[in-house]
Amino acid sequence: MTAPAPLPPKDAARLARRALPLLDLTDLSETSSAAAVEALCEAARASGVAAICVWPDFVAGSARTLRGSGVRVATVINFPEGGEDAARAVAETRATLADGADEIDLVLPYRALMRGDAEGARGMVAAVRAACPDRLLKVILETGELGEPDLIARASRLSLEAGADFIKTSTGKTPVSATLPAAEIMLEAIRARGGRPAGLKVSGGLRRIEDASAYLALADRVMGPDWVSPTTFRIGASALHAELVRALEAAR
Repeated sequence: MTAPAPLPPKDAARLARRALPLLDLTDLSETSSAAAVEALCEAARASGVAAICVWPDFVAGSARTLRGSGVRVATVINFPEGGEDAARAVAETRATLADGADEIDLVLPYRALMRGDAEGARGMVAAVRAACPDRLLKVILETGELGEPDLIARASRLSLEAGADFIKTSTGKTPVSATLPAAEIMLEAIRARGGRPAGLKVSGGLRRIEDASAYLALADRVMGPDWVSPTTFRIGASALHAELVRALEAAR
């Protein structure tokens, strides 16, 4: 697929102003450290992103650092494998909530769904939902592994029915992460659902301003131009953050 042409500086700055408040600034690297997460928190505080997303071990320190900043602390559960032990996922969730997590990004047991065990997949989402009734729950579908449009649509509907506040494209740990076709299927599921509002998180492989622009344009087309906000749309990224900041600085 041909990469989109670079945006002119004024358009890039306009896009950066829109995208930064939607960002979940993320460090889920294998080499993540307390010092790296501290720097991540300071960058998040300075640029006004929606949240940071870090490993469970770093939740308590992040919550202390970001207290009063308005930046939320997200963490990952059942990540990245998407295993099928619901009791373990619930225990991990409760532990991170006790440490101060505001948002839970749960990997759907997508292999269960792929072999036809929809109820097993649904059961884990419902169990984690029950464990965090007052916190934001994002369910990671791992769309690159699901592959088939029908499976992505089924995973989307299942997760929303089981209580997800957001559905998220991917962990960023598989060969195929976020794609525009998968995101469109997920948005269609959100739109068709009605009732309680739900959101989309696009994650994995977004590094350029033009990547963010493409997904925002898709959301505007499917959901309407006034739908996108931090309560309905998130971008999970780390490299993208620097690009957005540079675009704003270049426009000054």
